[in-house]
Amino acid sequence: MQTTNTTEQQIIEAARKIFMQRGLSGARMQDIADEAGINKAMLHYYYRSKEKLFEIVFAEAVQMLLGRVNAIFAGEMPWKEKIVAAIDNYIASLSENPYLPLFVLHEINQNPERLVQQFLHGPLFPNLRAFMMELAQEAEKGNIRKVDPLQLMISIISMCVFPFAAKPLLSGVFQMDAARFGAFMEERKKFVSSFVLHALEP
Repeated sequence: MQTTNTTEQQIIEAARKIFMQRGLSGARMQDIADEAGINKAMLHYYYRSKEKLFEIVFAEAVQMLLGRVNAIFAGEMPWKEKIVAAIDNYIASLSENPYLPLFVLHEINQNPERLVQQFLHGPLFPNLRAFMMELAQEAEKGNIRKVDPLQLMISIISMCVFPFAAKPLLSGVFQMDAARFGAFMEERKKFVSSFVLHALEP
């Protein structure tokens, strides 16, 4: 007989798969129940709504994403390597969790305060601020061009996130299937890194 933890994990894994395929609005509780191999009544016993399930899946993905990037910013590698590694990991994490950008946009409009608190108290925030200070110090030494660190970080994040948020449009306009989009994002890791590093040259 399945334990409660096993059943809950099955549900979370099923929800993650369905949300990745169909997003929040396109997913149904019945789809998740079918994917988990349980009936809908049991699914509702554990989780009353797909929104609650989505919050759990989202929180796990955010923690994974922020944890990876945080480890890079907190490391001892040179700032150039930090930027390249952060971009690589950011795009890789979003490739694994492509529903994240649209969910964030939805949350910004529906419940911005909750999202703000989640990021402020997440593992990334303090070290992101520290890395921004590190960039400011490099600029003072003349090692990089003087830029607003906040503008720079927002630009990096935007360049990584936008293709995922606009994936349906890009896929339709440029005739990209899943394989081509994946290859495009692999190439984008190099493009964004090169673009940012060139922009910082003194």
